[in-house]
Amino acid sequence: MIIKTVLILCGGKGTRLGAIGKKTPKTLIKVQGKPIIWYIIKILIKNGFNHFILPIGYKGVQIKKYFRKNRFDNSKIELIDTGNNTTIAKRIFKVKKNIISNNFVLLNGDAIFDFNIKKTFDNHQNKNIDATFIGCTTKLPFGIIAKRKNKIVDFIRDVQFNTIQRKFDKSFKGHVYSGISILKKKLLNKNFKNFKNFEMFFYPTLIKNNRTAFEEINGFWHSIDNYKDVDDVNNKKNKVKYTYIKKIINKVKK
Repeated sequence: MIIKTVLILCGGKGTRLGAIGKKTPKTLIKVQGKPIIWYIIKILIKNGFNHFILPIGYKGVQIKKYFRKNRFDNSKIELIDTGNNTTIAKRIFKVKKNIISNNFVLLNGDAIFDFNIKKTFDNHQNKNIDATFIGCTTKLPFGIIAKRKNKIVDFIRDVQFNTIQRKFDKSFKGHVYSGISILKKKLLNKNFKNFKNFEMFFYPTLIKNNRTAFEEINGFWHSIDNYKDVDDVNNKKNKVKYTYIKKIINKVKK
């Protein structure tokens, strides 16, 4: 069997979730009766991944308890204590020796998604590149004035967007990062653990000095950052996302 490793970050404290985050680790917050981690692992198994590493920290006892009671067939799941106040870079470095595949998926344990990540992983391996960053569409947190041909045509809230432009750089086009990447294990050298904010300091260096690629999610992605994000997928009034979650549940149960 070919081993494909996924490293799921789930040691954060979920401070933006208020009272919910104080009681429950983000990855165990329930969406339509299932914890976020259930969706993540089920979709990844469906895409051919079979080895999952969870560097746990905040309320890690609850996560351990969940996996003692819930089994995922045809997969190996490792829960590794990495400390409550450990930086993300140190969490990743502490579990480096447990990563089996030469390339692995790194993602946050607070987003539900459904897209062909197997294809993205295969593309990454076939190109023999060092990193692939995966982009997404998300909701703009404030209203916008809509214009067409320099004419104001509407005021809109809750706009879905995936790219941005810089005010004084017309040639610049930025893509929203989903928190999912595919990396070569060899990138996790001994200096990696020293990054206080590995996305802010490691990724720019990685992009500058290595072969990288970008792919956009063609499917569903929803991050759980605050209570409204939870309500968006649990409330039947939010038909699109609520219905998509139902589809994911039916898909992974087959």
